[in-house]
Amino acid sequence: MSATANELELRTNAVPARRRAAISGRQLSKTFRLPHEQAHTLKERALHPIRSRRFDSLRAVAGLTMEIAEGEFFGIVGRNGSGKSTLLKCIAGIYELDGGQLEVNGRLSPFIELGVGFNAELTARDNVVINAIMLGLSRKQALERFDAIVQFAELEEFMELRLKNYSSGMMVRLAFAVAIQVDADILLIDEVLAVGDASFQHKCFSEFTRLKQAGKTIVFVTHDMGSVERFCDRAMLMERGRMVKVGEPAAIARLYNEVNFRQMRREAAQLGGPETLTGALVAELRTARFENPNGEPQFETLQAEPNCVSLEVYFHAEAIDPIFAIALQNERGATAFAASTQLTHGPTGRFRAGSTATVRIRFDNWLAPGCYRLMASVAREGARVDPYDVRQDVASIIIHPGRPGGGAVDLPHAFEIDRA
Repeated sequence: MSATANELELRTNAVPARRRAAISGRQLSKTFRLPHEQAHTLKERALHPIRSRRFDSLRAVAGLTMEIAEGEFFGIVGRNGSGKSTLLKCIAGIYELDGGQLEVNGRLSPFIELGVGFNAELTARDNVVINAIMLGLSRKQALERFDAIVQFAELEEFMELRLKNYSSGMMVRLAFAVAIQVDADILLIDEVLAVGDASFQHKCFSEFTRLKQAGKTIVFVTHDMGSVERFCDRAMLMERGRMVKVGEPAAIARLYNEVNFRQMRREAAQLGGPETLTGALVAELRTARFENPNGEPQFETLQAEPNCVSLEVYFHAEAIDPIFAIALQNERGATAFAASTQLTHGPTGRFRAGSTATVRIRFDNWLAPGCYRLMASVAREGARVDPYDVRQDVASIIIHPGRPGGGAVDLPHAFEIDRA
């Protein structure tokens, strides 16, 4: 019997022979049945017994084979609906697989639905102890680790407050602080850090590093390619429930952006109009990242420190005066900074087919503390929007406060006081 492409991919990117597999899955499948019409009452079900039996099938995970080594930080990426979260829930045992063989060697701690089991009517103090016990700690262990949990969450003043009065951000902080205290060998993390300020995100990322150094196996589902390149040993790209490729994080991040860009081109072609992406592939954004003054990848920095965004663009065809642009979006999705060669640089020149351009945008960083995501683009010269390539959330950076501030930006300034 000939090997499938999925199995050949697995052999090429299998875990090192000297390391045991923490998670091993072969031909994993999960299908959901979606009813055409739902009966909401017993009367509806009795009157229309056949109508409610018609279903569509959604194959969320389709014959996927994968292997993750003990102590590996493994990323799973893909567009919305690609099946990555479903796969994680199948590994966690939340969903039952329809087919395939799954082997997990070690104790699991899922960071998927943080705060499940919290009781809104109880105080945070009571919820910490109850949730820790639900996650596998004894009551004695939960009480012994209570102070560490509260300190990590930075919620000392709110422990006697009922959970129904907590904000969503406070809830995530508390749930995450409890979850990391569980003595698990394997951690399953599904984009749980989307809520929380930059300081807390930095603390969580530091905790990831500590857990990795402690030999824990971490499976990380995310849309943030910067985090994938920063933390992961390997990564896997999923599309329509299948594995597209598994390999080195930077290569998978590039492939993820290519898949997104192809989808954007298809959608734009269907919509038409003046903002349609050009039909032929002229220029391609290969990499986009934040750099420090030495040209090394940068994931966090201080206010007022010099900063740089570096783009690598490959030209498949000749381009005259292409426009290079970036934008930084804050945690609320607002554009905090944008720059374009069309506005501040002028004509960029001629780029022949087969050539590569490295574009660096240097700026003094006066942005407010927070997490910022990078959007980059290269477009045809002209007045209308006609991009060759656009990449959303291609990298991210956390900015730490350099001094007390409070505004959206911390512009350099000086006071003058005249006395009459």
